[in-house]
This record gives sequence, structure tokens and C-alpha cells, in this order.
Amino acid sequence: MVNPLLKKLANFTTLSDDERHAVDESCGVVRSLAPREDIIVQGQKPASVCLLLDGFACRYKALEDGRRQIVSFFVPGDLCDLRGFILGRMDHSIGALAASRLAIIAPDMVQSLTDRYPKLTRALWWSTLVEEAVLREWILNLGQRDALERMGSLFCELLYRFRAAGLLQGDCSFALPLTQLELGEALGLSAVHANRTLQALRRRHLVSFEAGRLTIHDLAALEQLALFDPDYLHLNSP
Repeated sequence: MVNPLLKKLANFTTLSDDERHAVDESCGVVRSLAPREDIIVQGQKPASVCLLLDGFACRYKALEDGRRQIVSFFVPGDLCDLRGFILGRMDHSIGALAASRLAIIAPDMVQSLTDRYPKLTRALWWSTLVEEAVLREWILNLGQRDALERMGSLFCELLYRFRAAGLLQGDCSFALPLTQLELGEALGLSAVHANRTLQALRRRHLVSFEAGRLTIHDLAALEQLALFDPDYLHLNSP
């Protein structure tokens, strides 16, 4: 099975056999998580870099009264805070949303990889730059798009990211283990508003969302509705 990080980095560059082997060697320690289990919580000191091998996870911030904002999603191949170990304590939390497996990479291993392999280092820079581009798009989503556009844009983004990870089932269908509450937490909507928005997309025959699986029936129409442009994902293969 191809390491999902290598599959992701292939969207930026072609790595040598030595570089690919070094990445595989760094992922020898694997941890399994249950759905809704936290990987690390705000205030803890990060001791490693985590690579999502299987499953689905999110980065989130929470207020003292329990209200939560999901600020990004992780799909297989994503690194959870490549540079996080440099910080003293986490200023946000990361949690699994489905049964997941993580590769636990020690900080000294990350430093060794970047010291020895300049092309791999540039590929990892690319990965972090894409994360920042996605964050900017999410800010735009929350600040300027209405509810239909927000949900449509998120669904389009996830489809492109799951496609890049080789995880689509059919042309436009993939597992999305989100409750409507969690969907609302990612979109700045109440669970009720998220439900109404999802129903509106269904009535337009754009999507179906059943049993934790999202299917987009008309991607071009959904992209047009959401004013979605995938360029920020930088998924052009070399």
C-alpha cells in the first residue's frame, strides 16, 4: 500500500526511491484511534508529528462554554501540524472524527529528513503552504459566502482532496463521517441551519448525504453555486 503522504506529495514533485524509503521508515510507529477520540488537546505540549494514514480528523478551537469551531479537516496523507513540536503548547485541539490510524513521527526524525533531503523538504513546505491556502479559503467561506455557498464549497473541497488521496468510491462519492452538528461547527451554522441547508442542496439534486457517505451528483453545478475554484488546493501533478 502506498504511503498516503507520498501520494499527496506526488501532486508537487517526484521523489527519489531513497526519499520515499526514508518517509516510509519514519512512519513505523502507528496509533489507532476511536471515533471522536482526541489526538491532542489545547494546552498540551506536542511531542511528535502525526500523519493520518486512515480515517478522518479535524482541527478545532473551543470556548469555555463548550461551543466549538472546526477550522480544518484532515484526510489520509495530511500531517497534523508539521511544525507543531516547535511550539511550547498547543493553541488548538486535533481529534479523530472516525476510526483512524496515525503514524507517530518523532521530531528528530522530521529534522533528519529535512536535513538530508532538500527536495523532500521543499515538498513538505508545499504541503504547509497548501494548508495555509485552505485556511484562507475557509476564512473567505465564513466571511463572505452564504450558507448554501459555504456547504457547497466545503463539499467540493473535500471531493478534490479525497480524489487526490485516491479515496473516492465512484466518480463523486466518498465517506464523510460527520454529524450535522459537526458540519455546522465547520461552517459557522447551527445544527438546524446545517440541516436546512443540506436539504436545500438535496432538493436541487446536487448532493445526497446518507449513512456517512456524500455523493455529489452534479459537480459543475455545485461549483457554480458555491463560486468554487479549486486552484487554491494546488493539486496539479508534476
